[in-house]
Amino acid sequence: MQAIPLQSVLPDQHRRQLLRLGAALGITSSAVLLGACGKKAASASAIPAGATVLALGDSLTQGVGASAETSFPALLAERSGWKVVNAGVSGETSSQIAARLPALLEEHHPALVVLCAGGNDWLRRNSAQAAQTEIARMLQLCKSQGVPVLLVAVPEMSLGAALTGRLKDHPIYADLAKAEKVPLLADAWSEVLGNSAMRADQVHANAAGYARFTELLVGELKSTGFLRS
Repeated sequence: MQAIPLQSVLPDQHRRQLLRLGAALGITSSAVLLGACGKKAASASAIPAGATVLALGDSLTQGVGASAETSFPALLAERSGWKVVNAGVSGETSSQIAARLPALLEEHHPALVVLCAGGNDWLRRNSAQAAQTEIARMLQLCKSQGVPVLLVAVPEMSLGAALTGRLKDHPIYADLAKAEKVPLLADAWSEVLGNSAMRADQVHANAAGYARFTELLVGELKSTGFLRS
């Protein structure tokens, strides 16, 4: 595709006004013009093949409902070329996952953490505020060590949602992503667990479900720049 000169995109008078404003704010002319034309820089650095990625969570990360080879960390490793550590432990709440994180970071020194926590909090009717606090603490710990995080939203489970198959992400995830400025994989588990053909039971995926989740995850990783297209 042929490149279009920036000068041809913006009218001269508008362009000069933007450049003067940028100079007053200490912004380079190229940055001003790129911003004016709607060009976005990549939001994350690509993680090279062979790097260690930590998949942290509960049974959805562990892969309950299917074999270890069809869990999403295993499938992600195949798709990305990364060394993906499956740090999912079935039954754990956000506070239990948070308790394991410091040692995991020290052991593996991951280039990225894929964090999926909260599902057991919702099933046990634990405090949403407490779960949000624990997940925020994990995000902040990773950021303090320079480790980027992709946060994964989990649906708010209820009897009505389970019966109708209409699942929605718990609202804390969008709030956390905005507050902590981390990318969010939204609606993936809601789609998978809302489809009986992709479930092993009401709260776990089957092999087809983990495959679909991985497809959505890979798409988000490419969109955010973590994974090269």
